[in-house]
Amino acid sequence: MAASAEATDAAEKARGKYAALSFATIAVVVGLPLWWKTTETSRATLPYSEIANLDTLLFQLTVPISVVFAKGTLLGDQERKLPFKENQETETPLNSKTSVTAHYQISYRRATPQEEQVLSQASGQGTGDVTLPAQEAPAGSLTIYVIPSSSLILPQETTMYISRHRSAVIRAPRGAPDVLVAMGAQIQQVTWVMSFSAESITGALSDRMPILQPGTEWKRPFKSSLGYEITFSLLNPDPKAHDVRWDIEGAIRRYVEPLLNKLRLVAEISVDSQILYYAALGVVPRFDARSNSFILGAHSLPHVINPVEARLGSSAASLYPVLNFLLYVPERSHSPLYIQDKDGAAVPTNAFHSPRWGGIMVYNVEPEAANDTSFPRRVDVDMARVMEVFLAQLRLLFGILPVPLPEGTVLESFENEGLSAWELDRLLWTRTVENVATVATTLTSLAQLLEKISNIVIQDDVASQVFHAVESAQKALQDLGLGRLESAFQASKEAIMSSERAFFDPSLLHLLYFPDDQKFAIYIPLFLPMAVPILLSLARILREARQKKKAEKEATKMD
Repeated sequence: MAASAEATDAAEKARGKYAALSFATIAVVVGLPLWWKTTETSRATLPYSEIANLDTLLFQLTVPISVVFAKGTLLGDQERKLPFKENQETETPLNSKTSVTAHYQISYRRATPQEEQVLSQASGQGTGDVTLPAQEAPAGSLTIYVIPSSSLILPQETTMYISRHRSAVIRAPRGAPDVLVAMGAQIQQVTWVMSFSAESITGALSDRMPILQPGTEWKRPFKSSLGYEITFSLLNPDPKAHDVRWDIEGAIRRYVEPLLNKLRLVAEISVDSQILYYAALGVVPRFDARSNSFILGAHSLPHVINPVEARLGSSAASLYPVLNFLLYVPERSHSPLYIQDKDGAAVPTNAFHSPRWGGIMVYNVEPEAANDTSFPRRVDVDMARVMEVFLAQLRLLFGILPVPLPEGTVLESFENEGLSAWELDRLLWTRTVENVATVATTLTSLAQLLEKISNIVIQDDVASQVFHAVESAQKALQDLGLGRLESAFQASKEAIMSSERAFFDPSLLHLLYFPDDQKFAIYIPLFLPMAVPILLSLARILREARQKKKAEKEATKMD
């Protein structure tokens, strides 16, 4: 019986050992890999190396220029050199990670018979109105026509004519022995006027170069965006005295729409208007006894924006930046009201603009006659005068700055079109460069975030947006180098949209994920009750195995 009990006890111990070993094997071989696989963070592959390459931006902006010589401009030996091409480059290093190279591809040729027929006409003598050959030049390119010094297509005192299209006319210098050499400086002047400038490109890269030149703050345009909202507001603080009427719909249709139709290539733009009653500026103007008027000094203008903005409605709900244009009719007790600059001189437009916000114009009402005692007085706003100011401010807010013209230059009028083709090109140059730089910054920040927080899930659609943003940015850089401005701008817009979708994807919020120490706090209460018996059993089995081995060694020594 004793032997039978010992055999049963030994069998129970062996079965316990096998059970403990089985549990441990299942936990290690099956349980741990299954738990690891089901709890691991799903992270799609991202192009980290290509994003790192985008952080160093070496822009090459290529401008195709066609120089066309009219008959009689060149001497025989010089004319026999045509056609030929040459390349010119100017590199501007901005910092260790950013540089801009202006590459000009200049091709010289003779005028075609059709062009010669137009250029030989004396259409501009005494008037400055020039008819140039019809041509469909791609965005970013320039066509420069060179006419003889005796040509009558331009007035004799005019040496250069800039059209509203992508073309210009230059009068050959008188008595120059080599016209080709002498035209170099004038061609460069035309390029500076009608194409991008170092100042505009540097301004577009201000985020990568945060230090602005002193005195340039007033030039800061709105940052590049996929859309803008324009709001025209009429502020009537004294409706009991003034019944103000403005034909804002007709003014927008007549003056603003031609400009916006051109700018819609750059971004989506919506326009609305409103009338606000009892809306004061929030600043008490100073009375000037000498002029019997009220004055708003330059030091008071910054304090005007906030009180007025509180009445305009919040722009927080807007998807896009809001451009505010305010027409303020002073109350009767503060009329007339004039704006003075920092030197104390009256501002001719009686308006001022705030960078990246909008503009305000003060519209004074004519003083009432002695027998005019009925109130409210009807006030019909001169929309032509108002829109002239607002359009100038709108161009400034979009970064369409006035270009200094060389002496003897005539600029074709384009009032009905709102924007010349080459001004639109200048805007496309700056917006394309700014978009690519913004994409590089966004993707670099996203890559750093994802590398820092390793347990953020990177979904396949987020990775797809990142890949598309990188490819579009690379295509934009490539198209800029090839002189395909419009294609480069469209690629930069796609890169912006894809990078923002990826960066602001809700799944990438790091607050959705637990840190590693919190993960341990969650899993320890789950695994500890199961792991302790298994570990104790394994320790006991190991201890018994060691004791048995030790006993066998001692028995062997005694034998």
